This record gives sequence, C-alpha cells and structure tokens, in this order.
Amino acid sequence: MGGLGDATVVRRLTGADWRLLREVRLTALAEAPLAFGSTLAREQAFTDEVWRARCTDGVRFVAQAGASALGMAAGFHEDDTPRTEQHLVAMWVAPAFRGRGIAALLVRAVADWASAEAGATVLSLCVAEGNDVAQRLYERLGFTETGRVEPLPTDPSRVQRHLARPLPW
Repeated sequence: MGGLGDATVVRRLTGADWRLLREVRLTALAEAPLAFGSTLAREQAFTDEVWRARCTDGVRFVAQAGASALGMAAGFHEDDTPRTEQHLVAMWVAPAFRGRGIAALLVRAVADWASAEAGATVLSLCVAEGNDVAQRLYERLGFTETGRVEPLPTDPSRVQRHLARPLPW
C-alpha cells in the first residue's frame, strides 16, 4: 500500500488495466466476503478474457497512492431499471485507508460518470443489511432508501437495501 504522504488519485480503468482490476477485486472479496454479490471462489475461476471484458463493462474506477490500489468502485446500467438510472457496485476501500475520504472520491467518480457520460438522473446502489458503516457513508453522501429490499445473491437468508440519490451531484 502507498505511504500516507502519497497523493490519492482516482482514475478510470481501461481494458489494459484488467490485471489491476483482478488483483483489487480478489483482494476485496477475500477481505469483505459478505459485502458483495459474488464470491472469491467464483471470481478466482474467471479467465483472463472475463477480466478483460469486466474492465470495459460499464465503468470501473480505482483509487491509488503511487502504484498501490487503495479502493475501487464501478457503475453500470441494470436491465430492469430506466435508462436514466445507473447503479453503483463493487465499492471497496482497503481497511488501512478507510475513514480518509477515499470512498467518497470513488462514489463521486461513478456519480460524475453516470451523470455526464451515461445521462443518468439517478445513481442507485444496494447495501447488505448489517453493513451499517457503508449505509452511513451512503446516507452522508445523499443516498436515501427507496423501500426496495431483495435477497443478497451470495446469501439469500440476508437482505440488501436499495438506496438512490439524484444526479447531478
């Protein structure tokens, strides 16, 4: 991980960044397995081609200090929502860097993309019930619960809450 003196930069990933995406995503799934709609075992089995495709499916951002990745976030359109709604997913910040504003930078990058490039007027997300720290973060950033609740894909005995906020930021 980068030193504390390193400036944090949030940048959009390109297809050439697929190895970085794989590294950060697998680290996130190992560190916070209950926070995602996928599993470490499932994604460890992905081929290089799948990782290349994931780099360009929707949009992906990484927060870095020097060459070290500190966190990630992604945005995409869900098929069952209006075209004016984009969805924030894959949000994660390395534990040593939490509480330093990195999550807000990543969410803002996805929101700016959703508004400026995807033409969205709403940014939505799901947060697993019990992930109170994430829920408070999203609420501080202007997200509110929509009332929609659905089973968590990796553990249907748990639920995830749907939150949204208007765009532009």
